[in-house]
Amino acid sequence: MRQPSDQDSAKSDIALMSPNLLWGLLETADRIGAPSDDWFAGTGLSRAQVADPGVRLPNRPTAIVIDRALRVLPETIGLDIGRNQHVGNFGLLGLAMTTAATFGEALQIGLRFTPVVGSLMRFVESASESGTVALAGQMTLTYPSIHRFVCEEFFSSCLALARGLVGESLRPLRIEFSYPAPDYASHYRDVFDCPVAFEQPQNRLVLDAQWLAAPLPTHNPIASRQVLALCEAQMPEGAVPGEVTAAVERLLRAQLPQDPKLAGIAAQLHVSERTLRRQLTGEGTSFHEIHDRLRIDHAYALLRERHLTIASVGAAIGYKDPRDFRRAFKRLTGETPRALRERLLAEIARERR
Repeated sequence: MRQPSDQDSAKSDIALMSPNLLWGLLETADRIGAPSDDWFAGTGLSRAQVADPGVRLPNRPTAIVIDRALRVLPETIGLDIGRNQHVGNFGLLGLAMTTAATFGEALQIGLRFTPVVGSLMRFVESASESGTVALAGQMTLTYPSIHRFVCEEFFSSCLALARGLVGESLRPLRIEFSYPAPDYASHYRDVFDCPVAFEQPQNRLVLDAQWLAAPLPTHNPIASRQVLALCEAQMPEGAVPGEVTAAVERLLRAQLPQDPKLAGIAAQLHVSERTLRRQLTGEGTSFHEIHDRLRIDHAYALLRERHLTIASVGAAIGYKDPRDFRRAFKRLTGETPRALRERLLAEIARERR
């Protein structure tokens, strides 16, 4: 993984994190007698802040505390904390999701208002095969030593929330993680109760799209309007990709086969290239970062389709020359498209046995 950048550091200055995660780590340490006195040294944070549910903590100091905690806590701590979450632990966001009419509507609320509860990861919608919905987890800052823990806690807690909304019968089609299988991989199967794959291009959860229509018994349209207004009021500034990033993503998704350039997207948004570049930088990203992410995301979904050639997958995301596609894909993912396809199809075959 790449090293933390100045851009990451700038974003980490924003106080977005809820203290709930650190509280869970401290509670575990106290329960098992693990030392925690030095976790906060030099971070500007304190144990007293963690005890205040109204406090929002800056990302990078929070990540430092987590890194120190993981050195003395059980290696399965992320999965264990996450699996024990319930709708009430998500506060205002959990309440807002319960008032939705369907699970699909609740999911959109969750995607929009994740920053209200504060997290080092967020879900974004990912390209997926027909009949499924896929959500990819994206870290809000680069901090390699806690990446696996954050994935474990985030995915397991979100699944616990989803099951709290529609019932324990909800089973993902599969969950994918970008890192190698840990020694306790069997614990993943106990927590998620679905096929789990490691060393994948992304951290993703894939569901049968039929779940989106599942009605929620707690639906309340009047309460929904009220609580959504409260969520809007509590959204921290700078917590989610801004309007410019969203607009660029929307245009790029629709035009990937044409390999759109910055100049063309800027023209469609009626701004200069320089202005668009500055606006994206202000929102913590860049045109090339967005373009690469969307390309790989879409290629990953297409490579699972057996009938598509590698060349046609490359063409679908804007590479006229298959060699250019192969080089770019390996640079961004560490694997060739063919090697990844073979691995994905082998895993699909195992899932169906």
